[in-house]
Amino acid sequence: MAFGSSLGVACLAAVLTIPTILAAHDARTTSRAVYPGDNKNIVYQEYLDPYGSQPLRRVFFGRTGPGPAPVPPGIARLPRTGEAVVSPKLAEVLAANPRAAGLVPGRVTGTIAPAGLGGPDDLYAYIGADPATLPEARALGHFGADGVRDELVDPSTLDILRFTLGCVVLLPLVIFLSVCARLSGESRARRLAALRLVGLSAKDTLRVNAGESVAAAFVGAVIGIVGYLGANELMARIGLPGLHWYPADGRPEVTTLVVCLLGCPALAWVVGQYGARQAASSPISVRRTGERRAPRKLGTLLLVPGLGIIGGYCVLSLMGRDPSGGSASAVLVPGAVLLTGAGLVFGLAPITAWLARRVAGTTKSLPLALAMRRTEVDPGSSLRVVTGLVLLVFGASLTQGVLVELDQVSRRTTPVQEYAFDLKDLSHDQRQQLAEVPGVQTDVVKYSSWLPRDGTLPKSIDLVAATCSQLRMAAQRTNGCANGRIMQLHDGNAALPDDPQPGEHFPFETQDGRRVTVVVPRERIDMTAYQPSSFSSGALLVPPSLLPPGLADSAGTLTLVSDADPATVRSVLDGIGAVAPTADVQPVGIVIDSLAQLAVIRSLLGVGMVLGLVIGVAAFVVSVADRAMERRGQVAALVLLGARAGTLRVVQVVQVLLPLVVGLGGALVAGWLAESSYLITGGGAVHWDWDGLPLLLGCALGVLLAAALASLPMVRRHVDPEHIRRD
Repeated sequence: MAFGSSLGVACLAAVLTIPTILAAHDARTTSRAVYPGDNKNIVYQEYLDPYGSQPLRRVFFGRTGPGPAPVPPGIARLPRTGEAVVSPKLAEVLAANPRAAGLVPGRVTGTIAPAGLGGPDDLYAYIGADPATLPEARALGHFGADGVRDELVDPSTLDILRFTLGCVVLLPLVIFLSVCARLSGESRARRLAALRLVGLSAKDTLRVNAGESVAAAFVGAVIGIVGYLGANELMARIGLPGLHWYPADGRPEVTTLVVCLLGCPALAWVVGQYGARQAASSPISVRRTGERRAPRKLGTLLLVPGLGIIGGYCVLSLMGRDPSGGSASAVLVPGAVLLTGAGLVFGLAPITAWLARRVAGTTKSLPLALAMRRTEVDPGSSLRVVTGLVLLVFGASLTQGVLVELDQVSRRTTPVQEYAFDLKDLSHDQRQQLAEVPGVQTDVVKYSSWLPRDGTLPKSIDLVAATCSQLRMAAQRTNGCANGRIMQLHDGNAALPDDPQPGEHFPFETQDGRRVTVVVPRERIDMTAYQPSSFSSGALLVPPSLLPPGLADSAGTLTLVSDADPATVRSVLDGIGAVAPTADVQPVGIVIDSLAQLAVIRSLLGVGMVLGLVIGVAAFVVSVADRAMERRGQVAALVLLGARAGTLRVVQVVQVLLPLVVGLGGALVAGWLAESSYLITGGGAVHWDWDGLPLLLGCALGVLLAAALASLPMVRRHVDPEHIRRD
């Protein structure tokens, strides 16, 4: 009991500390937020740029006069002109990549202390500069804000994350701690009944049981807290993908300690009181294993409203209606998910008992009949074995839905991703290296026509240097493209198609200041571009061999094209940061902050799934071992009656697999419907996660196989005389 409680409390502390880690990060980023004011001595200008797949924040300060100035947390003074103070992570980047020195002009004079950083992986810099070099500078006011700034996870997304972690971790955790509090429940009930029969009062009998349970749970809670503190110190130094924190951020607060040190013993006391009630009130029936009551069926009724709500949303989607939006779904869907999860837990015992009774009445197999009859009279023990794994599969479905929904919000829904650069920011070698970055499918150069500097805005046109195959990679549909010819792109789905007319002339500037004229051809390519895109309607597709030589880089743009998979996008951005760290990259249609936030959420949900898996497997192993110990007397009786080893093993495996099959089947169906209802009400393009269904089915089959193999060693035919029942 103490070991199981320690594992459960360690997982509980980890889940309760996640909001603390996020709050500590947000508090530090808020305290360093810079605001304008009326300070006549200092002006500032902020920059937020991507460095690879990470956001890079820089604040330039220019001193316009003598006098005091506010100082942000983490540094002793503002840097002077030509000086820079950077975060330790950015200092490592500058040391490892000399080409990134252009990001931080000036001499690095120090590093920012943890008080001024969101986390150890923060890319941040304070740079002293000449005020004349800051075109949009504002007078400095103060540092720090009343509201949250630069939060790690958006508040609305954080609510979804908390709910998901609660379903994935906290619900199985409560079941696991309850299982630990009921270990050796049958033998303990017989021992308590013996105490009751020799004269101990019912109240004192319950006190004995409560004292044992609370003492073991409290010792386990202390061990769990100590174990979590050690794990936090280690994980804080390793970090998670997209999330690093300081060890102090992950240390549990007072409320967390109270919940862990008092909540676990309190749960053990409640479960112990419930489990010892029959031994205290009816000791004779416990000692002589009287007939057990059938499990109550009221818990199964929770499935009716839960499945009714989530099934209703799925039916509306199949009928072509859109139930997304509104405040009703924001309340109904989470409520239906909780009702369905509770129904799976409380309805598993009566459903399993009913099914076992039907199978036992029709089967001709002795092992199957023995297993079914045992499951029929004691479905509660099977419930403790499989509930954690059932809730884990149910929670995994919800996690997949959350990831699919966030993936739709945080990235383009098109299959390709574009990255645009100004050619003037790239050298010739950098252009070649960018085209060879892993994940890049093709690269395209585009030039804009010359515009006069007198303030007028005449019509302009773009030259896209690409072949037909390159165009097909980046466009949704192309029709009529011919290689070796200059042709005009026409997108009938464009919002404002204002295509130039055939025969119009457009000038393009060259490197030496001359201008060359390009005539719009009659040939057109009907296409549909992924929006937004660099391939706009009206542009001219020019084969690279026919491109006018020497066009000015100041009017040119380099566009890279890759798959839109988040992992590929992140990999390409990291490769871009290594090749051209100072170039201004524009990932078309996505926001770097959203991409970084998605990485954090994936990491936290991954942690939740790992904790849920640990809890589910631990509950299964503990329950199977405990049940094998409790049934030694029954196994001894069967051995004396002549049961073979193979028969006993089949009985043990079937007893475990039957409730597991029923529970996992219900969890798969209910979980997938719950995930679909969440996606439907979320308003995204994906309503049915068909891609995630095979993964869940594979996980369920793997759980069944592992459960069957783990049950085999739990049967021993050795007969100990003390296990022979005289009654």
